[in-house]
Amino acid sequence: MTRELLFEPIGLDRQADYKAALAACPQVTSDYAFANLYGWAEHYAMSWHFAHGLVWLKQSEPGETCWAPVGDWTAVDWAGLSCLAGPKRFTRVPEALLGLWQQAFAGRLRFQEAREHFDYVYSVPELVELKGNKFHKKKNLLRQFEKGEIFEYTPMQADCVEEVLDMQAEWHGWQEHPSEALVAENHAISRVLKDFDRLKSLLGGTIRIAGKVVAYTVGERLGQDTLVIHFEKGDTRFKGIYQAINKHFLAAQEDRFSLVNREQDLGDEGLRKAKMSYNPLSFMKKYDVELL
Repeated sequence: MTRELLFEPIGLDRQADYKAALAACPQVTSDYAFANLYGWAEHYAMSWHFAHGLVWLKQSEPGETCWAPVGDWTAVDWAGLSCLAGPKRFTRVPEALLGLWQQAFAGRLRFQEAREHFDYVYSVPELVELKGNKFHKKKNLLRQFEKGEIFEYTPMQADCVEEVLDMQAEWHGWQEHPSEALVAENHAISRVLKDFDRLKSLLGGTIRIAGKVVAYTVGERLGQDTLVIHFEKGDTRFKGIYQAINKHFLAAQEDRFSLVNREQDLGDEGLRKAKMSYNPLSFMKKYDVELL
């Protein structure tokens, strides 16, 4: 496919065209939200091509592979696409697209679950209210923060991005030996925040104590009733800070979204444990796929 289609780096110039294709997608996972693509585009050397009513996506680092194409999958004659005639490898393929490809390609298809890329999906009301025994520890941490600190929650606007960037730089500096993943994430966060006012669908929130940003979160709409959280950082010197930023941001969005997607765990056991501790309603499954 990469020989037949002319790819170009992902940029802001075709943001609206991409979002229109994404809106037509029967199933949207966190990977394909525009801010996620844009933030990580340099790290993965991401590029795209608009053709056949779809947006084709390719990463070139650390190795070349394709992501699932974006658009109305149900309107595509998959078997008739010449660009899919030869061997191809795809990653992060949502379950709904895999089902269509199983019908179209029959014996040509090999696939396996990519558990590290499964999205965790939660109930917004549950994460706001934190009711019941399953949220007992989270509720206690939230109460400790709310009773012990004089704080202010505010929606993130473009005029406070510099403060958030300062907090992110401080947070990153606390990591004594940051992993490659944390360094890459820091770059992605900075890229998104610096273009906060140009990434039209972003939502965010901050918590301040004594006028200083001590926590922030950044997300965007992902489908009709779902919000995705891309980044969330807090100063852990304030016990319960993560429970607080999560609760107050979601409470501010509760009339707009019933579900929140908190992305994947990337196979990190600590991250997996943390995401499971919030009691996901479901997972959005993704697959590694090879067309023979």
